[in-house]
Amino acid sequence: MKILVINGPNINFLGIREKSVYGTQDYDYLLNMIAKKGEETGCVIEVFQSNHEGAMIDRIQDAYFDGTEGIVINPGAYTHYSYAIRDALASITAPKVEVHISDITKREDFRKISVTAPACDKQIYGHGLDGYLEAIDFCLKK
Repeated sequence: MKILVINGPNINFLGIREKSVYGTQDYDYLLNMIAKKGEETGCVIEVFQSNHEGAMIDRIQDAYFDGTEGIVINPGAYTHYSYAIRDALASITAPKVEVHISDITKREDFRKISVTAPACDKQIYGHGLDGYLEAIDFCLKK
């Protein structure tokens, strides 16, 4: 199985930004965790990160053509207002899971709203980096 993990703005700053919210593990730690999951499950997992909305949309659209069978996405702040990312996700029929490291329901009011979640099959939040592994498991079971 081929799974695409997409990380949006500032996710590459894990371990640097707001450690009390996002933890002390850095982005390389997350990448290694995901790579290990791929090895354990025998699936191909590609990770893509961008701080740019258009690049994320381009990668989602590419997934339509490249054999991607599941998408895990942490859109970062785009979660709350990017209808363009939402529309790109809605075009993909493969299983899609939105992931958030923190519990967005217990944070600022604007973070409680996700315009991208309705285009996904599942939303996981507040489980730290393990949420990515849960999302990958969800895709594998679909």
